[in-house]
Order: sequence, then C-alpha cells, then structure tokens
Amino acid sequence: MIDSQCESVVTLAQAAEELPRRRRGRKTHVSTIYRWATAGCRGVVLESIQIGATRCTSREALQRFFERLSAPVQAGAGSAPSPLGRTLAQRQRASAEADRKLSELGA
Repeated sequence: MIDSQCESVVTLAQAAEELPRRRRGRKTHVSTIYRWATAGCRGVVLESIQIGATRCTSREALQRFFERLSAPVQAGAGSAPSPLGRTLAQRQRASAEADRKLSELGA
C-alpha cells in the first residue's frame, strides 16, 4: 500500500515519462501504466491511489511492481490461479455457487 507521506507520489503520466524507453526508443504509454494499476500484468497489480480526480502511484510502488514481475517462479509452488485467468466455465461455476449461497441466506 502506498504511504503518501513517506513515498514519492507521481501521477501515472509522470511515471510513464520516467520509465526507460522501450522498443525502437518509444516511451511507455500512460495507458500501459493505467492497465498495470487496474488489471495488472501476469497477476501482479501496480499499487495506486486516487488523489482527487487523478490516479497516482509512487516510485517505490513501481519498484515493488517490477521486483514482483522479475521474481523467479518457483517450480512446484502451487499458487492459486489469478481471478483474471479464470475460464468461462470457472466463472459460471463461481457465479452459480454465489447464487446458491445468496438463496440460502434469503437474499
């Protein structure tokens, strides 16, 4: 979680400007940073905070995000699948289970 008093808070546009150039010298687009902050990348989500109408992150949050992406995947470590990576059938089963539980509760 971002602590705005201790960390260097930057807007997503500023964060995109500060990142190294990508292929063919192109800058990272601000929509890429926004996608990392909302949907994530490979199951890792960039920490962000909303300050008024502006979504921000911090330099430290970017560092943590990149470290998590760069961490080696341990073989045999049975991690739970990301909710973003569920199949249609898995989503439908989860929805049916939620409906069943709501029915039991009388909602």
